Amino acid sequence: MAWLKPAALLRLLPILGLIALWQAVAASQLLSEFLLPSFTTVAARIWEDLLSGVLLVNTGLTVYRALTGFVIASILGVSVGLSMSLFRPVRWFFDPLISIGFPTPKIALLPIFILWLGMGDESKIVMITFACFFSIATNSLAGAIGVERPFIWSAEMLGASRREVLTDVVLPAAMPQILTGMQIALPVSLISTLVTEMIMGGDGIGGQLLQASRFADSPGVFAAIVEIAIAGSIVVNAMFALRRHLLRWHQETERPST
Repeated sequence: MAWLKPAALLRLLPILGLIALWQAVAASQLLSEFLLPSFTTVAARIWEDLLSGVLLVNTGLTVYRALTGFVIASILGVSVGLSMSLFRPVRWFFDPLISIGFPTPKIALLPIFILWLGMGDESKIVMITFACFFSIATNSLAGAIGVERPFIWSAEMLGASRREVLTDVVLPAAMPQILTGMQIALPVSLISTLVTEMIMGGDGIGGQLLQASRFADSPGVFAAIVEIAIAGSIVVNAMFALRRHLLRWHQETERPST
């Protein structure tokens, strides 16, 4: 298995070192158990949440919201970015909106989404979609603009339609930049999900973290942080594997020659 290879195991050493340092500091009692519960205490709490089903429910809800918003943002962002590169009216319309929206703190609009859509998943997913859209759209536009013009001209001279130029020439050539935007947006989707859950409450890891902090449940707070870190690591590495699969034809995935 890939994760059992020596190189993969070596990558775990810094994490194991951090866990060992955590446990050592907690055991030294430099900080109280409330401020820094031991790793074993937190691990026991995670195991308890796993056996009770709380871990699976909360993690599943958080990942579901994050990935749903991310997928919607990817579809919209790629469509808008590629359309902006090919159609001047589309670029004229979206360029100022993206210029204004990109630097705007996205979480500031959450009260508006709550007002419009209520306290359910709809407002959370819209918030996540909005937070992820801009990096995907701008990277899609940059990737499409960076396509060498002779490729497009050659396809047009051979009789390719605008749609064929877009799907057969522009999209494959821009794919590395598009996937870069998606890799940037994926952690943003997890962060946005956690923040919206902490603000709005309810189920999910963010809601679990909020509830634990309200009741001064220190092991519960640290357990939620570890759980979202593990879930985020799995999702981000899955995205990296997807990138390598989609770009298996690209030079960035080629093994270095020896």
